[in-house]
Amino acid sequence: MGRIRLDLARGLAVVFADREAALRRVEEWAERGTRLVKLVFGPEGCGKSAWLRQSAELLRELGFDVLYVNPLQREFLAEVGVSDVRSRLVEILREATAEAWGRAAWALIDLARELIKAGRRRVALLADDIFQAIGLDKAAIYVKGMLGVIEYPPRSYDAVVAVVAAGEGVARREIGRHMWADQYPMWNMSRDGFKQLYDQIPGDKPPFEDVWRLTGGNPRLLGQLYEAGWDVDKVVEMFMRGKELNSPDLFRWRGWLEKAVEDPDVLWTVEAPEGLLDILVERNLVVHNLHDRDPRFWVDAPPPERDPELGVGKYVAWQTPLHREAVRKALGYGLRPI
Repeated sequence: MGRIRLDLARGLAVVFADREAALRRVEEWAERGTRLVKLVFGPEGCGKSAWLRQSAELLRELGFDVLYVNPLQREFLAEVGVSDVRSRLVEILREATAEAWGRAAWALIDLARELIKAGRRRVALLADDIFQAIGLDKAAIYVKGMLGVIEYPPRSYDAVVAVVAAGEGVARREIGRHMWADQYPMWNMSRDGFKQLYDQIPGDKPPFEDVWRLTGGNPRLLGQLYEAGWDVDKVVEMFMRGKELNSPDLFRWRGWLEKAVEDPDVLWTVEAPEGLLDILVERNLVVHNLHDRDPRFWVDAPPPERDPELGVGKYVAWQTPLHREAVRKALGYGLRPI
């Protein structure tokens, strides 16, 4: 399988690395197709989009017609054997507007049906970061539409693979209320896989162990640190502003936040104030209700059972160590020494 190249940071392209278990999972889905839609979720920047782009390449090599769309990044791929289908998608995107990209997300379902109707036997629908484009209130309806391609096709087929990648948050809970999707969490990269990315970064850089302790294996954060000239304070300040960490709705729970930066599992106790965990999840600061660490329940390698250094608890984890450090700094404390 050819490895794709991806932009890790401005002016820095890298070769897709690791995620062997997640790619094997795609091969398993390709053998018989997916009975339900596969919803893959995880921390911001953990590599879901990169994996889905590499999965498109894998599925194409396995003989699938592949439709991929990411409205937020304004990317689409239509490796299909019916030229009219690709042309229709290009026509929709002729207007480079957010509305057009939202329409492209919905068109993915119709175009997949057209491929099957035209006699294509192996079809893959890969929808990446679509819920912000179509609206979180429509997330479950969208997944139901993808499921309709599997369950009620216009004619028979050999295999359909339908995958949606999304961040941690409300969409996951809304979809989980129905029996339309299997949910698979993805975590940040393993130490060995992350080292493969780190080694591709040119020039002077901090020691790998320092970068690992800052990022917890999050590839997007690695790119942000590189762009910032490895200035940790600059990246933390960016998090504080972007996630509005000085807002009153957080600091009325200051005491609980102080406990959570030491042990995120305190947010999973009955004593924790109602609403705090939801706010932290919605701002993409923590991941909650972590699954059993059995690899069968994860699309790739699960996180450790606990890792206080990286901010990983048994039930709740900070998305990365720097997410936790941004909250620490907002509370008025300095960054932990590396």
